[in-house]
Amino acid sequence: MNRRIFLRQGSLTGLSLSVFSLTACSTPTAEQAPSAETAPSAAAETAPEAPDFVLLELTLAELQNKMTRGEMTSRGITELYLNRIQALDKQGPRLNAVLLTNPAALDLAHALDQERKEGKIRGPLHGIPILLKDNIDTADQQPTTAGSLALAGHKAKQDAFIVQKLRAAGAVVLGKTNLSEWANFRSTRSTSGWSSVGGQTKNPYILDRTPSGSSAGSGAAASANFCAAAIGTETDGSIVSPASCSGLVGVKPTVGLWSRAGIIPISATQDTAGPMTRSVHDAALLLAALAGPDPRDPATRAGEGKAAADYTTFLKTDALKGKRLGVEKGHLTGSSEAVPLLLAALEVLKAQGATIVEVEVEKLTDPLGQAEYDVLLYEFKDGVNQYLAGTDASVKTLADVIRFNTDNKANAMPFFQQEILEASEKLGDLKTPAYLKALKKSHEGARAALDGVLSKNRLDGIVAITNAPARCIDLINGDSGGGPGFSSPAAMAGYPHVTVPMGQAYGLPVGLSFVGAAWQEGPLLGLAYAYEQASKKRAAPQFKGPFVG
Repeated sequence: MNRRIFLRQGSLTGLSLSVFSLTACSTPTAEQAPSAETAPSAAAETAPEAPDFVLLELTLAELQNKMTRGEMTSRGITELYLNRIQALDKQGPRLNAVLLTNPAALDLAHALDQERKEGKIRGPLHGIPILLKDNIDTADQQPTTAGSLALAGHKAKQDAFIVQKLRAAGAVVLGKTNLSEWANFRSTRSTSGWSSVGGQTKNPYILDRTPSGSSAGSGAAASANFCAAAIGTETDGSIVSPASCSGLVGVKPTVGLWSRAGIIPISATQDTAGPMTRSVHDAALLLAALAGPDPRDPATRAGEGKAAADYTTFLKTDALKGKRLGVEKGHLTGSSEAVPLLLAALEVLKAQGATIVEVEVEKLTDPLGQAEYDVLLYEFKDGVNQYLAGTDASVKTLADVIRFNTDNKANAMPFFQQEILEASEKLGDLKTPAYLKALKKSHEGARAALDGVLSKNRLDGIVAITNAPARCIDLINGDSGGGPGFSSPAAMAGYPHVTVPMGQAYGLPVGLSFVGAAWQEGPLLGLAYAYEQASKKRAAPQFKGPFVG
């Protein structure tokens, strides 16, 4: 399959890389799929923003300061977020971003308050409520389902490594967020943000627009101030795209900086979890807290000694001064409303002392797309079979999942099918020559392309449009559209990618991507922070109803 077509259909990344249109969306009724949320009517008005919400847009540091000064407690903060989820996710605009809240959240927060009273402060995440994407294992009362009815009720035997780190840092696991089912690796006609467990997540800015995927719920929830921050996962675009569409900072780390153990997989070579936050500073705090080697994930061996103890040390307002940044030439022209935003962002970067050089990364990496897809098909079967074999779930193999979906088609597949699952199941193991050839082409090819462009042009990073403004949710036809997007080069290479809000088109956020070489999260965060502070483009969503055609 042509990679451009594949990406636009949303099957690989969950991206809605679309040219924006001012037409009202059409969505099915709830009767067509009892689990699916529907968009409001075309005459819907802006939902109340609850201006008295005392935690609105507060950073991790500000929350921590309130607890330090005794103005608030972790339990109180946690309760406020839980109440907001009930008021705006389950009622009101019904964003449908949060699958479930942790029944132990208030008790966990209270215990952390007691530690604080005793003088034990674990660090900057102590008492901070965090939401997790529902493909990340938690060994508690919360199921881990990847959004699939085949895994409904499945409870993990142990925490994912990053959840262990999160708990050790004193964070409160607030709950699980909805996602594109199987991280949007189920069908070529899938709809980002929809799962058979959770239905359709909405974009918090305009409710009939896609939240993008596959970390749709994490992006929408963090943007809507349902939590202090959220964790997503990415194979190709599934952190940075929903972060862009929900006006967030999203960080896809170098593969191996964060362990993937205990996360339902797609790809052993491209998967990683990462922070989704309302500021670069918050992302930096999370990135350091959850990094580290894990015996259960061999990829983390390459990251030993590469993680910074404190990524906030890179965050300086003058970090762009004297830096050379490449800009993807193909993103400088075209009809997408994201193009003028990029041109304006480039002026900000120049004003902060950066030199801008036009580069053409996509010409080098686009031809690798079919090889990337082939790699993911092979690795998905291998990874899912290994994951399920170690669980108490009723399905033990990918073949079992396919059979379950077929037997429960009305509920599991009301809108789109499972062609990708079936294609993956037909393939051989990871010793197959065709897999090894595809892996070499996509992984090594992308690394050579990025390293070559960075080195030849003496660049400190590459900037581009993360993706175009969010397209309409369409459960009948699936994701659609065209326009710029820049997730694949860093995804295939396993290199770091940071997206930061760079403005809005018709009320829909668009992100600016910063991509760099392996293990360069610190310098990249510095560049992103300097841009963020100079531009100040983050704006809280107001849950607006659809445009009228």
